[in-house]
Amino acid sequence: MNIDEELLYSFGGETKTYTPGELIFREGDHALYYFQIIKGRVKLNNYSDEGKEFIHNILGEKQSFGDPLIFLDKYYPINSVSITASTIIRLPKNVFLEILKEYPDISLKMNSCLSQQLYYKTIMVQNMASQNPIQRLKGLMEYLKSYQEDSCQYSFQVQLTRQQIANLTGLRVETVIRVLKKMEKENMLRIENRKILF
Repeated sequence: MNIDEELLYSFGGETKTYTPGELIFREGDHALYYFQIIKGRVKLNNYSDEGKEFIHNILGEKQSFGDPLIFLDKYYPINSVSITASTIIRLPKNVFLEILKEYPDISLKMNSCLSQQLYYKTIMVQNMASQNPIQRLKGLMEYLKSYQEDSCQYSFQVQLTRQQIANLTGLRVETVIRVLKKMEKENMLRIENRKILF
């Protein structure tokens, strides 16, 4: 979701900067803010008991995060970590709720955004349930490509590293590399200068 920055500032939003690898919030923290990315990239993740990272999502400019928990009195079930140098607007939860009351059109946009997040989670759960690694990768790429108007084959460049793809799909990075090569041989994607075109 992207709300006009000036509106957020007029309600007391504050700009915070984060360095690569810096935590924005950690699993177990109380959900207290709405976050909107002005610049940079953020990943939402957590770790298994064995220390394996699982990435839930990677977000960029003009996207928000932490939104679902604004409506619940719960703790974050995930971490948010700045991947690059990032600038983020932070607005306290109670103030954000006031914006939604005063601007019902923003509330409708938020409902749409939350629906999109549920859709993404459903698609990813379906793909994660598959034992077929090709299905997992294809499902992720189809979802990411769905936001692009051009649906031609090989028109979408996947902006993720092999490690990030592995962490998003629950696969080992070696498996991702091997499966990407197999998918290329089957003309499901192209790899040019290490860039994945789907």
